[in-house]
Amino acid sequence: MIDLHTHSLFSDGELIPSELVRRFEALEYRAVAITDHVDCSTLDFVVPRIAQAAKELTESQPVMVVPGVELTHVPPMSIADLCRKARDLGARLVVVHGETIVEPVPAGTNRAALEAGVDLLAHPGLITPEEVGMAAEKGVFLEISGRKGHSLTNGHVAKLAREFGARLVIDSDTHSPGDIMGETLARKVAMGAGLPPAFFDELMSNAHLLIKRAGYRL
Repeated sequence: MIDLHTHSLFSDGELIPSELVRRFEALEYRAVAITDHVDCSTLDFVVPRIAQAAKELTESQPVMVVPGVELTHVPPMSIADLCRKARDLGARLVVVHGETIVEPVPAGTNRAALEAGVDLLAHPGLITPEEVGMAAEKGVFLEISGRKGHSLTNGHVAKLAREFGARLVIDSDTHSPGDIMGETLARKVAMGAGLPPAFFDELMSNAHLLIKRAGYRL
């Protein structure tokens, strides 16, 4: 199992990185990305600390920890620049907080993230067919979310992604211990999105591809 979207105390999560990773280890995960919320005011504080924690934790326990960020509620015109800065500071996985239907995310965020070539567009809500085509073309992965509210449009995202050939991953968007998904629940979330049971292996394979693209080997 791999989860590429989690949060720690460096943003609005409840756990310090070491406990967050330990809880994933207890569920036999192979890799987890810590992708705390950032904007222009917190980027330079959060990323180096996550990067250092990820390095030390990867060296001291069996779960590979990938340092990342989630650019959240930032003006769409700022996404490309913040993505570059995040990578320069040590983020190996750049996620953008997509246009979920349960939060007032600025219109145009999905498109700006795709144009910037981020790694993962999280819970992209009622993403358009044109945007899903862009995701496929640019190699931006789309998320099936296990988080309450964000998951309401999983079926829409899954249907268009399969139609246009965009790659999908499944993540918990963990903020608290109870958010972490075991494999049984993750499979049910995928099926609830309308994906056939056998497609779960492709979701994990896609997550593995993102890990590899970030420069890691499992």
